[in-house]
Amino acid sequence: MSKKVSVLIRNKNQKDSLKFLLKNLNNRYKEDIDEIIVIDNESVDGSIEIAEEMGAKVVTIVDFGYGSSANLAATSASHEIVVMFSAHSFPVSQDFFQIIKAKFNENDNLAGVRAVHRSGDYKLMINGIKSKDDPNRAGLMFCGSAFSKEVWRKHPFKDDIVTFEDKEWTVRVLNEGYDVEMVPAVFCYDLKRSQASNYKRFKDETLGNRDIWGKKVTIGQVFLKMGRSWFGYFKIFLIETYYVFKTGFFLLWYVLFEQSKNK
Repeated sequence: MSKKVSVLIRNKNQKDSLKFLLKNLNNRYKEDIDEIIVIDNESVDGSIEIAEEMGAKVVTIVDFGYGSSANLAATSASHEIVVMFSAHSFPVSQDFFQIIKAKFNENDNLAGVRAVHRSGDYKLMINGIKSKDDPNRAGLMFCGSAFSKEVWRKHPFKDDIVTFEDKEWTVRVLNEGYDVEMVPAVFCYDLKRSQASNYKRFKDETLGNRDIWGKKVTIGQVFLKMGRSWFGYFKIFLIETYYVFKTGFFLLWYVLFEQSKNK
């Protein structure tokens, strides 16, 4: 029997992106999806109303955590294949869900699949790098990826880690003998982060790298990173300044000498 698909979307105050994602899912993939659920973190921008108007079920999460929201998504899903999106991402390839369903239907040992959305993903897939070889880059990513609810029942996501709940889960289920595969299903990750959100992401990932991969940071690396950052900003400033003047002088030359030739 073909396994059915539940699509879970994590959202907080992203009504425009959420509306586009739901429109995309409803217009292009209606025959491939069996339910859509929005895991909403107390949005106040009208996201809930949009989700309900467009036929999605809404489940509210109050104390958001990456692992806890993933577990809530799995609990809320009615079907065995759980596909996760953030509101700021959306599937691109027309056969996105068909590829994922086919993989799960042909492999009962499959715990999860990772779709692709950037050049690094394509290179890993084309070069045959498996999740067992590189669980960090080729393992599950909780956006545009899918996991088995049956495997999740035995191995729920950890909700006591800062981030990388998807990578930690990948390592754990691989060690239990399950498979995690990268598949040629394409999605787009469309998000512009503020400096504040970039800092939070950097802080969380530094802690996650320590907790999951055992990566440590030395004092030397701190000063090296700061030095490279300042040098990078100064280099960008000089290059931008150079081309501002170069563009201005070209336009001045064009107006004074070249433009009149065409009159």
